[in-house]
Amino acid sequence: MPIPEDVTGEEIDKDVRQELQSLPKTLADDVARNLVMVARLIDEDPEGAYGYSKVALRLASRVAAVREAAGFAAYANQKYSEALAEFRAARRMTGSVELWPVMADCERGLGRPEKALDMAGAPEVHKLDKAGQVEMRLVAAGARRDMGQLDAAIVTLQSPELASNSVQPWTARLRYAYADALLAAGREGEAREWFAKAVEADRDGGTDASDRLAELDGVDFVDALDEGEGESEETGTEAETPDGDDDKD
Repeated sequence: MPIPEDVTGEEIDKDVRQELQSLPKTLADDVARNLVMVARLIDEDPEGAYGYSKVALRLASRVAAVREAAGFAAYANQKYSEALAEFRAARRMTGSVELWPVMADCERGLGRPEKALDMAGAPEVHKLDKAGQVEMRLVAAGARRDMGQLDAAIVTLQSPELASNSVQPWTARLRYAYADALLAAGREGEAREWFAKAVEADRDGGTDASDRLAELDGVDFVDALDEGEGESEETGTEAETPDGDDDKD
């Protein structure tokens, strides 16, 4: 697959670069450039990212970072079985529990929420950092919702992290998930409160909390482009009138 000339491979994380040092330099550079493309495209063009991840996988399947990148690319394309296999391979290579929450979410994607809940209660969770533990809580709540257990999902999300006024990278997503669960349970007033709190924490626009809040408040947004087109059509109609009058004369 073609790679832009401005992609050198030096853009990747230093830890990944260090992993690639076990490869011959030319091969390491090729793998690094493909990994950069995976990172660049995974949000906007997941299919493209998946393609580059497969190239990297063919070149260096014994590198944990490559298996992890392939896992995330498959995950972004909802290829949950493939993603889970890659995450498991990466975990075997590193011994790290960092991927535990996303592995559990793959189980959800495969229609096995009970398995995700089993993973949420496993000893590995205690080895996760705070961000990982919050992510695991989000996955567990999602699994509860998959099983139709809305009240249990709400309780699962209730935690010191949710109650804290401190804004962390996960705060907006946690508050959003809580608001969404409340709304699904018919607790609209509480849901509105927590969507508002999610908006306060969502500094980079990572969620659509502001849209959800506006929807609850009954605010309708008019697309500016559509509005402009409507005005243009009206202007065009008026502009034709004089010509019609001239013809009558």
